[in-house]
Amino acid sequence: MTSSSPLANDSTPLPNREGQGGESLKQKTAQGLIWGGFSNGMVQLLGAIFGLWLINILSPEDYGKMAALVIFSNIASVLQESGFTAALANKQEPTHEEYNAVFWFNVLVGVSLYILLFFASPLIADFYQEPVLCPLARVAFLGFVFSCFGTAQRAYLFGHLMVKQTSIMQMASITLSGIVGVCLAYAGFAYWGLALQSLVYVGSITTFAWYFSPWRPTWPKGKNDELRMTNDEYKILSRDKRKPHSSFIIRHSSFVIRHSSFVIRHLSFLETLKPAWRMFGFSSKLLVNSLAFQFNNNAFGVLLNRFYPGGHLAGIYSNARKWDDMAIATIGGMVQGVAQPVLREATYDANGAGLVRSFRKLLRFTCFVSFPCLLGLALIAEDFIVLLAGEKWHESAMLLSMLCVYGAFSPVVTLYSNLVIACKRSTINMTIGLLNCAFVWGGIILLHALGYGLTAMVLFYVALNIAWLLVWQSCARRLIGLSWWHAFKDIVPFFIFALAVMAAAYLATQSFPISWLRLFLRTLTAIVLYLGSLWLAKARILSESLHYIFRRAS
Repeated sequence: MTSSSPLANDSTPLPNREGQGGESLKQKTAQGLIWGGFSNGMVQLLGAIFGLWLINILSPEDYGKMAALVIFSNIASVLQESGFTAALANKQEPTHEEYNAVFWFNVLVGVSLYILLFFASPLIADFYQEPVLCPLARVAFLGFVFSCFGTAQRAYLFGHLMVKQTSIMQMASITLSGIVGVCLAYAGFAYWGLALQSLVYVGSITTFAWYFSPWRPTWPKGKNDELRMTNDEYKILSRDKRKPHSSFIIRHSSFVIRHSSFVIRHLSFLETLKPAWRMFGFSSKLLVNSLAFQFNNNAFGVLLNRFYPGGHLAGIYSNARKWDDMAIATIGGMVQGVAQPVLREATYDANGAGLVRSFRKLLRFTCFVSFPCLLGLALIAEDFIVLLAGEKWHESAMLLSMLCVYGAFSPVVTLYSNLVIACKRSTINMTIGLLNCAFVWGGIILLHALGYGLTAMVLFYVALNIAWLLVWQSCARRLIGLSWWHAFKDIVPFFIFALAVMAAAYLATQSFPISWLRLFLRTLTAIVLYLGSLWLAKARILSESLHYIFRRAS
């Protein structure tokens, strides 16, 4: 990019986060939640449609092979991003210089990591005793190379609450990649179709991020113009026959200067990265926390493929985890899109009351939506899996029901994590993540060593991650003064209502066999009982949500 770009002045702050319309924080929050909910719902619906299409074609072994590689791709992506998205979003007015530094840092690290993993692919295949994983890994790992070219653009969209644009970007990408994946599966590409589907999705996300974001990177301008001019003068002088003795010296000086300009150009590039290094003190802790999160989420994918070669059991778990993750992403993504920017703005409240107020409202809304949705999925898991995916995936149903109980609390944990980040206490975030990761891996390995199976491992995983919410609340109490009683009032009533409703719906329909009728009756009963019980209890969050929806519709 040329320096004529309006963003080329590195010291100039980018457009104010309030946006062109000067929207209030409350308006942006509401709009973000509505657009976030719609987009995440549509993205997960599209993902579910294509996912169901694929699992009816592919086998558990196909998914197991991809599950073995997911952790390497995710860890490389986390290293490439290095927590800079959150670091930029947490700054009140990030400049072009800071975005530019993050962009070039991501590209440098992303390409370097791919080269490293390209040559490490045979070792990965040997670890899992699956030779086919070597070429598959080299193709699948291209995803984080594509991703590194769009990190800064996605950070811009995220930091400026451009939820509508992000929504369109995600829906278009999931549709395009889903079509590619299904076509390749029908053509007999098996697990290769899954790998290429992932590449198309990441490539599309990056392309759309460039389209929607007004920010553009600039190449560091060289500082060797003066040397180049001197070099030209030396060339002229070197042809001067009247100075034969100085000609030799001048010609060799010209050579030195030409190569000095190469060094200076690279020093200019390093100078461009300086803002990234300044943010790294904050982002590095988020990086470690993200790595711990990926190790936590992908523990089963690695250990099951190692403990039980062949990929069948890993594929069964992967399928259950995929549907749980989709449901979590629908809720968590809606909150994640606005939580950190909103909480960051609220931290500027002089007495801190605005931060507590904003966090509690987000917490109530998250529980209001997350508990019934995830526990509802646990209720219909068996019907959903068998009717839509086929009998070959029946083993996934019980695992999905258990994982959904953990999934109900996952968006709440994400909200607490965003609070800690907004308070600029990324060290706490990192420590909690590392401890949780250590307990997960240690527990699974210990249970396997004692002879327990997959069900016991999943139960342990669910119980540990729910209990870990107590650790997050303890931190929130220290950081913003959120009392245990207030947290209890904001979380537990919604969980009790949702759990009681799902239990009632289960008991009312347990005499029915697996069928579309039972799926419909359980869903309808759960919805009516949940909304009805909250209405009778005069839950404020329900009336506020309905009031906002009807006001927007009118």
